[in-house]
Amino acid sequence: MSQPIPHLKTPDAAAFRDQMETKVARWIGQWDGTEELVAGVIGIPLSKPSISVSGASTTPAAIRTAFKSFTTYSLEYGVDLQTLAVRDLGDIAMHVTDNAESHRRIEESLRALYQQQPDLIPIIFGGDHSITCPSMKAFVDRHPGKKVGIIHFDAHHDVRNFEDGGVSNGTPFRGILESGIVSGKNIVQIGIRGFMNSKPYHDYVTGHGVTVFTARDVHRQGMEAILNQALEIAGDGTDVLYVSFDVDVIDQAFAPGCPAIGTGGMNPWDAMDALHRLGTLPQVQGLDFVCIDPTVDVRNVTSRLAVQFMLTFLAGVAARPVR
Repeated sequence: MSQPIPHLKTPDAAAFRDQMETKVARWIGQWDGTEELVAGVIGIPLSKPSISVSGASTTPAAIRTAFKSFTTYSLEYGVDLQTLAVRDLGDIAMHVTDNAESHRRIEESLRALYQQQPDLIPIIFGGDHSITCPSMKAFVDRHPGKKVGIIHFDAHHDVRNFEDGGVSNGTPFRGILESGIVSGKNIVQIGIRGFMNSKPYHDYVTGHGVTVFTARDVHRQGMEAILNQALEIAGDGTDVLYVSFDVDVIDQAFAPGCPAIGTGGMNPWDAMDALHRLGTLPQVQGLDFVCIDPTVDVRNVTSRLAVQFMLTFLAGVAARPVR
């Protein structure tokens, strides 16, 4: 029998561990397929439909790497998340070349997941924003007989026409509106920025009843006031809310790893205050983060920011009444 080699540790044991803290990477382990979960992390590594060059397909892997940088405890919110049943469900496999097939797989996979885990809050990491339309189709069907509202954080309206490029990361909300799965009067867009959209697309969303709050509105009125209005509008006559968060809504100074960076965006505290409050609301039952590009990021700062957003949302979830 070979003798142990002094000071040589296994790869797992070689990583520094402090017995007094729990890292998110240790807490959000792999789902065993049977445990009843409060929330589950799902990766959708798709970026081929992006109209600009994007490495967003690498985001789920970058997010999991960033899990190692965070603990489960927040003194700001007075919560330790390690007892919350949150697990990593893995990635939905994308087709190598066929975007329509990839979207079909997203919808099929999520439908099956919701049947097995009817109370699960999906926390989806794209991928580009094209994933939100098939995700929403599965989400709406999950709640038969109920009306759904959407709160959408983004610098862009994402309602490009299909004639000039087909389904892309610029079309998810046109797809949602034209399919009729969610009424425009129950969709609120927050953080839309000037010089990043066209008037015809602004007219399109407002013509469909969508409420738009610009980044300047957030700056001048404050996130609390904006979110109060957003919840009243998206929640008017609806039973369930979905949150779609395009990380390019954040100013490029804080989120450089996005395909469509720009100045004048929201700051991280705007987002964290909003996400924490949304997390506390039982009617919020789904969340996606999209349009991060780790291949152009700086020291993984944008992926780390998205993990902090996720944890802040979950700190809100932990404050919900016990079911």
